[in-house]
Amino acid sequence: MLLKAYAWWCSRVRNDERGQGMVEYALILALVSVVAILLLTNIGGEIRRIFQDVLNGLTSGTP
Repeated sequence: MLLKAYAWWCSRVRNDERGQGMVEYALILALVSVVAILLLTNIGGEIRRIFQDVLNGLTSGTP
């Protein structure tokens, strides 16, 4: 009887796909986050320079 119950439980767990979509969305979100962080750290200096040039142009009054 116990073996039969264990076999039933194993087949139920193996075929249960509820939550699979949520895990896939979480993995995609994690991947997108890592890519965004890597891109921002690599181009962060260039963005900082552009904003500094804009700030310098605004404070000096030159177009």
